[in-house]
Amino acid sequence: MAVLNSAGIEIKHLKTVTALAEQGSLAAAALTLNLTQSALSHQLKELETRLNLELFLRKSRPLLLTAAGNQLLALARQVLPALAHTEKQLHALHSGDAGKLHLALDCHSCIQWLLPLLPDFRRQWPGVDLEVESVPGFDAINALLGGQLDLLLTSDVQARGDLHFEPLFGFDLTLVMAPNHRLSQQPRIEPSDLGQEVLLVYPVERVRMDIFSRFLQPAGVEPARCKPVDNTSVMLQMAAAGLGLAALPCWASEAFVQQGLLAARPLGAGVRRHMYGAVRAADKDQPCLQSLFARIRAKMAR
Repeated sequence: MAVLNSAGIEIKHLKTVTALAEQGSLAAAALTLNLTQSALSHQLKELETRLNLELFLRKSRPLLLTAAGNQLLALARQVLPALAHTEKQLHALHSGDAGKLHLALDCHSCIQWLLPLLPDFRRQWPGVDLEVESVPGFDAINALLGGQLDLLLTSDVQARGDLHFEPLFGFDLTLVMAPNHRLSQQPRIEPSDLGQEVLLVYPVERVRMDIFSRFLQPAGVEPARCKPVDNTSVMLQMAAAGLGLAALPCWASEAFVQQGLLAARPLGAGVRRHMYGAVRAADKDQPCLQSLFARIRAKMAR
């Protein structure tokens, strides 16, 4: 049985084995590693002595790995990329330089709580080139996978291995209306209550609106009319003026409700949703992303 030298395997050994396997000769591998051929040959011999095993068949052209060499190469292909990724993260953590962060919102009203978080975040990460897209006019998931987008704030989760959905916070959907609206006298709103009402909605597909998919459609109810409104602030003002009702996350109307300009009521027994940060699976542990996630959780904890 071979006995390993207690000195162990070093990072330089993993790089040596990788270069030899990829280049197929001592001369080419030495050039890749910026070493002389003599120095590389000595390093390889030292490693084989430590392991008491041959790693390459010397007389083969190109060089062929032995079983031990293949096992060490498999280790190198796991360790070296992980090491490079960690070094990059540590450098970003030290310098505050994490490159570009292109963030998009899959929720119109999220901009209300997100923007106040960003000044402190940017002071902590001055090297981050931050870009915010209010509502993406593109396929956000494919944009994430393609690298055009780095983070999507969304309440829709997809089960797939190439994306990670970071849980951030839960929230309730409420129906907002003028304080003197007849429905403001009720403790909660039922689907049938909206059959004769004008519903203010964002200009998106109904399948993406919880008021339809999780409240009205299961009950077979259709509002009297839907009026598209692009902007959350305008939607709130229209509701306060009695020009319709709007189903919004609780944070969107809080200031208006506290001032007595709007009334807000729960939808049925409650329509509860959760906000997630969708990122590429390989990027989920990036320090700048985790820093932003922590800020969001701290602000939106309820």
